[in-house]
Amino acid sequence: MDIEDLQTFVEVADAGGISAAARRLGVSKSIVSRRLFKLEAELGVQLLVRTKRGAALSDAGVTFREYAARIGVELEMAKDTISPTGELRGRLRIAMPLSFGPTHFAPVLAELAHQHPQLQVQASYSDRFVDLIAEGFDCAIRVGHLPDSDLIARRIGPITAQLVASPAYIKTHGVPETLADIAQHETLLQGTESWHLLDGDKLITVQPQGRFKADNGVALTAAAAAGLGIANLPDCLTHEQIMTGALVPVLTQFTVRSGGAYVVRPPGQHSPRKVRVLTDLLIEHFNNNPELWGRDV
Repeated sequence: MDIEDLQTFVEVADAGGISAAARRLGVSKSIVSRRLFKLEAELGVQLLVRTKRGAALSDAGVTFREYAARIGVELEMAKDTISPTGELRGRLRIAMPLSFGPTHFAPVLAELAHQHPQLQVQASYSDRFVDLIAEGFDCAIRVGHLPDSDLIARRIGPITAQLVASPAYIKTHGVPETLADIAQHETLLQGTESWHLLDGDKLITVQPQGRFKADNGVALTAAAAAGLGIANLPDCLTHEQIMTGALVPVLTQFTVRSGGAYVVRPPGQHSPRKVRVLTDLLIEHFNNNPELWGRDV
């Protein structure tokens, strides 16, 4: 029985269809179908029930999927054990934030690909919340404050932020003097988030309101520079605009609660070496390039 066929079956089961699994694996749908047909022929049972929307697991498929996935994990552990410092192979699927993933994290992926030419690197850039298990990712980079979950996280560095606005906005609307004043100002938001600020050691939560929302930090930075309102943004997005005067900090007597950048992966005792190697490269990159994150050099 071919391990590649087993891994393909697990991808189809988790992705919910042949087309989605083919995109994850980076192969054609015909190859995926051929591997599934071969596996079902060897087992003598139907693992998948084809539907108009994709594919659903048969009763036998539900049972076999758990064993097939376990075999895949055991194989990865075996490879890592016998080759703890050798060439990385296989595929690494990673989800990254769109806001600054392409500019701040993509160079690390390029370095990883240079160092390990046998490794297939597949990156997905989006600011939406990605379900690592359902969508078949090995890991993700997440920024800010992590919600409680079963995922395993490793911090790669701090992310600081501050409240900012453009000089044009301040000229028109004035400078807020207290946190209560924020209610009288336009604020730029990603959704319905709260702002958490520190007054000394005291944590204060603010519920801002605004008519301009975007699901991307770069878009909010541009909106703030255009004078649409006050925004709570990471320093790594606003550093250049503050240096040029396009944005200025406001309410500087309060500190935005610091967050972090994290590598998160699905639960399990074994951390694949490819994820560990990527994490170490990210930590090194984070520490060696403080200017990218709006920190003093």
